Amino acid sequence: MRFALLLFILVPIVEMTVLIQVGSEIGALATVGLVFLTAIIGVTLIRKQGLETSLKAQEKMRRGELPAAEVAEGVMLVFAGLCLLIPGFVTDAIGALLLVPPLRKLFAAGLIVKFVSSMMARGTQWRGGQRYGSKDEGDIIEGEYANEDNDLIDKK
Repeated sequence: MRFALLLFILVPIVEMTVLIQVGSEIGALATVGLVFLTAIIGVTLIRKQGLETSLKAQEKMRRGELPAAEVAEGVMLVFAGLCLLIPGFVTDAIGALLLVPPLRKLFAAGLIVKFVSSMMARGTQWRGGQRYGSKDEGDIIEGEYANEDNDLIDKK
């Protein structure tokens, strides 16, 4: 939580500093135009690459394979899109790096490894939407029931 708060404070400060420096070198209007241009180009590239990733995931699902890499790449593309839509050159650079497929695959592989290792560290297993192996197994409710609809049908 503290890391997110630190990012929330530091990213705008860094972005404003870079925007002011670039604006003093090339002019305010050119800087604003460049920010809009990077956003437009970024959104266009993300749409194209997102569609390709979605098609790869669908193809893997048709073959009965788990599209874990494609899902992780999709998350990376969403993050890249967010970075490209935030006005500034630092976030644009981060978003542009995530648009390079080999780098995105590398980050996605790291994301998958981190997710799997965190699940193994907790000692949890997911089966059929229910979690086993954790400290909280959930509440068990015992009881009896009678199907009164069948009794009415039998009496007719």
